[in-house]
Amino acid sequence: MLDQSNTSLPTPGVPVVPFVNWGGLRGLYIKEVRRFFKVQLQTIWAPAITTLMFLVIFTVALGGGNRMVMGTHFANFIAPGLIVMGMMQNSFANASFALLVGKMQGTIIDFLMPPLSTGELLAALVGAAVTRAILVGCAVWLAMLFWPGVEVIPQHLWAVVWFGLMGSILLAFLGVITSIWADKFDHAAAVTNFVVQPLSLLSGTFYSVDRLAPAFQAISHANPFFYVISGFRYGFIGISDSPILAGAFVLLGVNIVMGMICYALLASGWKLKA
Repeated sequence: MLDQSNTSLPTPGVPVVPFVNWGGLRGLYIKEVRRFFKVQLQTIWAPAITTLMFLVIFTVALGGGNRMVMGTHFANFIAPGLIVMGMMQNSFANASFALLVGKMQGTIIDFLMPPLSTGELLAALVGAAVTRAILVGCAVWLAMLFWPGVEVIPQHLWAVVWFGLMGSILLAFLGVITSIWADKFDHAAAVTNFVVQPLSLLSGTFYSVDRLAPAFQAISHANPFFYVISGFRYGFIGISDSPILAGAFVLLGVNIVMGMICYALLASGWKLKA
């Protein structure tokens, strides 16, 4: 007969993990990172090459090499915006895929059954999306670093880090909301085509908002993507077309609201639990 006098069983009703389940959070995060890293040609390198094509088109094919915008060369003006735009789009793509594919394949229980709190589940999903965004951003930045006629040396590193993270987290939250709401890939693609892409292209990445009519300037200032682009660009060239500190706090507030919405949706189990 086995001696069970030294075995300790948890007391019923008392949580085994009283605070943060770091092991479970780390496990889900690593699982999500490995998922996109197994197909890195599609999830990292292909988006980086696509982003570089924008730089080629606007600086070479359209003759923008000698143009000046806000006192700097056009290539230097659009390069930071292209980097962070690629980061945001891939953060959304990663976060909008995780729960959606689980619902479609019937494996959503793998996210709901483990002993993870709502905050831990959200942190792992957002963390993996931001990791992919950072990898894409680094790949694009390294390519632009050796691109002739383009200078992408950061002047204000804090702005590069802050606005890069705020933009990536913002799109990760939007991706989680989309992943919860969508029932098929067409729904996620609709959000990409009718929300993410328009907001990205109309955020001042390829032009200065100051040159727009007052009405369109007001519309641009209502676009949170605009503050990400403007602040991230400031980190590289020291010039922006919006107040930097105001943009930083606007993005922080938007991310807090988006995070609360994601938390509430995950906690309620809406469209996730039968």
